[in-house]
Amino acid sequence: MTVLVIAEHDNASLKGATLNTVTAAVACGAGDVHVLIAGHNAGAAAAAAAQIAGVAKVLHADSDTLAHALAENLAAQVLAAQAANGYSHILFAATAIGKNAAPRVAAKLDVAQISEITKIVSADTFERPIYAGNAIATVQSADAVKVITVRATGFDAAAQGNTAPIETTAAAADSGKSAYKGSELAKNDRPELTAAKIIVSGGRALGSSEKFTEVMTPLADKLGAAIGASRAAVDAGYAPNDLQVGQTGKIVAPQLYIAAGISGAIQHLAGMKDSKVIVAINKDPEAPIFSVADYGLEADLFAAVPELVKSL
Repeated sequence: MTVLVIAEHDNASLKGATLNTVTAAVACGAGDVHVLIAGHNAGAAAAAAAQIAGVAKVLHADSDTLAHALAENLAAQVLAAQAANGYSHILFAATAIGKNAAPRVAAKLDVAQISEITKIVSADTFERPIYAGNAIATVQSADAVKVITVRATGFDAAAQGNTAPIETTAAAADSGKSAYKGSELAKNDRPELTAAKIIVSGGRALGSSEKFTEVMTPLADKLGAAIGASRAAVDAGYAPNDLQVGQTGKIVAPQLYIAAGISGAIQHLAGMKDSKVIVAINKDPEAPIFSVADYGLEADLFAAVPELVKSL
């Protein structure tokens, strides 16, 4: 049995979630781990994948139709690799790309998808959160091929220092069902939210986008942190959608998470409660965020956060 990991990359470098997914693949205990690099002019990404500890082989498919990870074309490439090698497990990161392509692969293979696993019990048994993380389901699959998405925060990143062989494989034909038209990317000098070691998040209590920026930015600058936001703050227009932390936003697990003016709705807690150290600042002593916080400060954030910035 062999496991296939679908790497995420920008054709030049690997995304961090790929390293966590490789760790999960190794934990499956199903034999060798192969990594698929499907892209265009992605030789650098393939070379980076070959250096990941635990990887036995890198499959490199190169075509301009694979340049932007269109779900239909990526799924076709995965299915071609499966037909050639007969993998027992196919693992995607539980990101937008993985969640888009994995169901297509599972449907074509006529198997159930196992979503957002956080622990591997055995080669056929996995744990995954349900009910916004308030319960953990243990799922056992009898399918011949396990198609899985991996929640990156549940696994450590794989180490570097390997020299796995890189095998060129034929690119699957363009499905013709979708086409890449362009991207509007938000430019940010801060660390990527899902990979940041420190995150400072603001909630609806900040009151406006101007106050959100005025209060949260100096703290993030002092700590070299990424900035996050609750869904309520995003819905109110205080912060852009790509900063949302929570069940319907981004799942994060930094070393330090500071929540200012966030009450702690279940939806938000599901996205950050695996953080190593959680600091909550809220003037409501009954705020649910205090139930998961390692350190809680019952105070007005407009006074407490600037004071914290001065002290740093």
